[in-house]
Amino acid sequence: MNSNQLPTRRDLLHTFLGVGLTGFGLGSFQQKNHRPDATPTPAPAEPVIEWNAHIFSPDVGRFPLHPQAVYKPDVSKNPADPLSAYLHRLDTEKIDRAVIVHPEPYGDDHALMLDCLRREPKRLKGTSLFYPKDPEAPRKLAALVRQEPRIVSTRFHAHRGKESYLNTFADSGVRALWKQAVDLGLILELHIGPDYARQAGEAIAAFPGCKVLIDHLAEPHLGTGVQFADVLDLARFPNVYMKLSGLGHFAKDEPYFESAIPFTSRVIREFGADRVVWGSGSPAIVDQHMAGYSETDRANVKGGNLRKLLNWT
Repeated sequence: MNSNQLPTRRDLLHTFLGVGLTGFGLGSFQQKNHRPDATPTPAPAEPVIEWNAHIFSPDVGRFPLHPQAVYKPDVSKNPADPLSAYLHRLDTEKIDRAVIVHPEPYGDDHALMLDCLRREPKRLKGTSLFYPKDPEAPRKLAALVRQEPRIVSTRFHAHRGKESYLNTFADSGVRALWKQAVDLGLILELHIGPDYARQAGEAIAAFPGCKVLIDHLAEPHLGTGVQFADVLDLARFPNVYMKLSGLGHFAKDEPYFESAIPFTSRVIREFGADRVVWGSGSPAIVDQHMAGYSETDRANVKGGNLRKLLNWT
């Protein structure tokens, strides 16, 4: 491939999607996408918004783990007031707002999420989780959103090691819960691996205009290059967003995971800076992985895109 050409999907298929990817033409990519201004202007005053944190409480009397939990962490290690500890982290990292993620171990019991949103209504919004195999799941989702309008999303899990939630995205239970989320104006948060991307695309196509957020770069280490091409194909849907998060799942050079830049730059290019959102670690990750983009683009990925998506004034 000529050093001045951007990689194609075919190039991607010939490359393993782990750390240390080569042949992605990062240098020429940055030059082509860098848009210097004759007179630099400051980035817009967009909030920094994190969408990632799981909050656990050691108070299992008030907030018990669900009997159907896929895993059961040792919550005794968490601070007595986990929300205060999390808000302190936001202040330390200069993060203005957050969408906190309902943890799997609580199943479809959202008591802790509701408590957090009640205590911090201006700074936080939240996600939900239900079991697609439960025929009551759509009704439960609607009831939860009526109770707490700051619930902005519901999540689906489908990747290696998380096959218990659903069989395929064509399941009637999945489609019923998906439709309810769309009718409620919620975002579909998909924690999928590359092997589920094609069938997820079929579900997205069945609900035109649905808003979708793909978690953790679709966990590239849990699939093949051929399968990840299906992830990139999801960028054809204008309301599908990719989360720049979970880098520590496959790269070890924290805090910024520079070894993954050849990979993340390819994904960011496919979805575009207006449909990528930062989600975990330090927001400075965005500056490292989008060095060739404008300050405005980076500010949008750090929070502006989510502010617009959520209409969060």
